[in-house]
Amino acid sequence: MKKRRKTRRLYVGQVPVGGGSPVTVQSMTKTDTRNVAATVQQVKSLADAGCEIIRIAVPDMDAAVALGPICSASPIPVIADIHFDWRLALEAIRQGIAGLRINPGNIGARWKVAELVTSCQERDIPLRIGVNAGSLSKKLTQKYKHPTPEALVESAAEHIDILEKLDFRAIKVSLKASNVPTTVEAYRLFSKSFTYPLHIGISEAGPAFTGTIKSSVGLGIILAEGIGDTMRVSLSADPHEEVRVAYEILKSLGMRTRGPNIISCPTCGRCQIDIRGLATEVEERLKHVNKSLTIAVMGCVVNGPGEAREADIGIAGGAGTGLLFRKGKIVRRLDEKDLLDALMEEIEKK
Repeated sequence: MKKRRKTRRLYVGQVPVGGGSPVTVQSMTKTDTRNVAATVQQVKSLADAGCEIIRIAVPDMDAAVALGPICSASPIPVIADIHFDWRLALEAIRQGIAGLRINPGNIGARWKVAELVTSCQERDIPLRIGVNAGSLSKKLTQKYKHPTPEALVESAAEHIDILEKLDFRAIKVSLKASNVPTTVEAYRLFSKSFTYPLHIGISEAGPAFTGTIKSSVGLGIILAEGIGDTMRVSLSADPHEEVRVAYEILKSLGMRTRGPNIISCPTCGRCQIDIRGLATEVEERLKHVNKSLTIAVMGCVVNGPGEAREADIGIAGGAGTGLLFRKGKIVRRLDEKDLLDALMEEIEKK
């Protein structure tokens, strides 16, 4: 693991981003923004799951106006996600958003950008420049032929230049592609020239299974190189899964500790107990637990406790029997059918 890259710090509402603060976890609502009740319900549920910043799509003026009651009810800062239309951005700001995602180079006349910047400055609202491989300008597409890392960085630099000329520097940047190597290299290149905080993610990563793998590989590399200040895992799945996967990526790198860390045996020919079923059930039962615990579910009564010696609590099974252990030390022996309940009782004590 490389040391975290030093970036500027800004605030999305009361949440710090950059400047050495913890990497924050974001998601995006998947409701119709104009349905205030459904959107608020999803935001609150995601906040309970650990989401720290929420982004909401604003496709039209009705959606922009709906942000008022949504922001008032939201327990976490709301970022408005807007493309092209500066009027929607201005209305979103009036409705009380904490952050804005809009690319200044796509707004049009510079006076529109200037008016938007002034409004953001008056309310201390940061702006994210969201560069995406699928929406590069015609000029860059013609120059690079396809979305290369260099093209993504040049696009970001052009947008940054517009804002800097207006003396606006409350900027976050993302450089996303669905291609993992392209995304990784774009963040590397950007980090060599700029100190703006980075929102990291793999764009359009895919359904839960393949999207989790792409995101884990890509974001794992980026984070391990000390890059990244806030993140979203983009999945064609329930947004709660995005939050869960994000925390698992951060936990695997020792960067965040929310929720249990489950160690489980992959099983082999020596296994004489339903470890797969036990591990799946343990994971399901602990899905909503926020406390940081290391839980082991092992398939060998001989090596299990030793292999998971650093676990807070664990079970190791054999033929019809098993052990409950704590910090590698055996607490008691149990029948296989009692292992799961005994483990959960021990976890409850913690």
